[in-house]
Amino acid sequence: MGLRYYSALTQVIIVGFVCFLCPGMFNAVNGMGGGGQLDPKAGNNANTALYCTFVVFGVLGGAIVNLGGVRWTIFGSGFTYALYSASYIYLNHKDDGSFTIAAGALLGVGAGILWAAQGMIMVSYPREEEKGKYIAIFWTIFNLGGMLGGILPFAINYRSSSGSNSDGVYIGFVVLECLGACLGLALAPPSKVTRDDGSSVVLVKYTNVGKEAIEIIKLFINPMMLALLPMCFTSNFFYTYQFDHINGALFTIRTRGFNNMFYWGFQMLGAYLISLLLDSKRFVRKTRGYIAFAIVFVTFNAIWGGSLALHNKYPKGLPLEERIDFKETKRAAGPIILYLICGIADALYQSLAYWIIGALSNDNQLLARYIGFYKGMQSFGAAIAWQLAAKEVSVGHQLIANWVLFGLSIPSMLFVIWRIKDHSEDISAKHDDADSYEQEKSVHKDGIAA
Repeated sequence: MGLRYYSALTQVIIVGFVCFLCPGMFNAVNGMGGGGQLDPKAGNNANTALYCTFVVFGVLGGAIVNLGGVRWTIFGSGFTYALYSASYIYLNHKDDGSFTIAAGALLGVGAGILWAAQGMIMVSYPREEEKGKYIAIFWTIFNLGGMLGGILPFAINYRSSSGSNSDGVYIGFVVLECLGACLGLALAPPSKVTRDDGSSVVLVKYTNVGKEAIEIIKLFINPMMLALLPMCFTSNFFYTYQFDHINGALFTIRTRGFNNMFYWGFQMLGAYLISLLLDSKRFVRKTRGYIAFAIVFVTFNAIWGGSLALHNKYPKGLPLEERIDFKETKRAAGPIILYLICGIADALYQSLAYWIIGALSNDNQLLARYIGFYKGMQSFGAAIAWQLAAKEVSVGHQLIANWVLFGLSIPSMLFVIWRIKDHSEDISAKHDDADSYEQEKSVHKDGIAA
């Protein structure tokens, strides 16, 4: 049986390819450290500006998507990615980071809205027993963008001795990101999307600016959202260390592209493997959450232990003429393997985080706000991490901060997993307004999945 255009799976695939072309290409640029520049200062400051605005529009993103719909909000947001990549062409010629920083701030607006729409589609469209699979499908397509985006700078810079990307690399990214923005218009309105069992992906509810404003305020007194704050804050904090202080500080420009191909490729593997557990029928949902958490716990402690060993070997990175090339097998093997395991760890963490949030409700409007809150608080952590790098805080202190923050997120993640029920409907009403609760009760009486 072929894919139906209005099926939940088709819509997740489409939004996956939007993110393949927009955030996926952004990840390819960012993953090279400093936006692919020899001097990472402009890129680090641009990322700080990006995540500062992302904090605000991540939180507001769910409300904006609920009011404006998924197609036009994703369409408009996609072009902010293209503008950001284009700003590096200006930086190559003018050596002035002000345009890149401004483009980063604007990208934070677009990214906050786009990721709220994406998250709502990914975690509210599938049936409960398929959420892990849909997260893995999205994560695979999305990270294929970062993987293929790594091929572009690797191929163009293959014979380059420069420490920065050429204009051709950035032009390629701009074209692809514009295509991604336009692809957003191919999404169907949520009201027309149905699951394979015939149920609608949305409960028909009406919203307005006043209601959305109240619901956003309520997120900050929601016990479950407050419990997830450490997880949200930590979930992108580690990118700065991995991109700048492992990939950006130790490897030649072509090897940075080479590493990114496999970093994002290993993310696809990690997302697939954890999805098998998260949707397994052998265990109740809470048990699956505990096992997934244990895997994340072991993996992250392993990579921070490995990062500490690598830092002790190269405490200040390497000068340009001494940087590691992928052809130096003996010298390159250890650092490259560590970087690839970082990719797996990221996919495990993000998949578990989305799965936990998706387990709290099946209501698409509520989940849009939850995902917006997650992305907003995630960006708060990322903004601080990028600014620590821009202010040249010691690499050792940044490593310690990452490890400590991960440790602080453990108790609250375990608490939320402990509160998870076997069916989202059991708890979703507790976090929504009274009108929504009455509407969900009437739906359950009819025997239709929310």
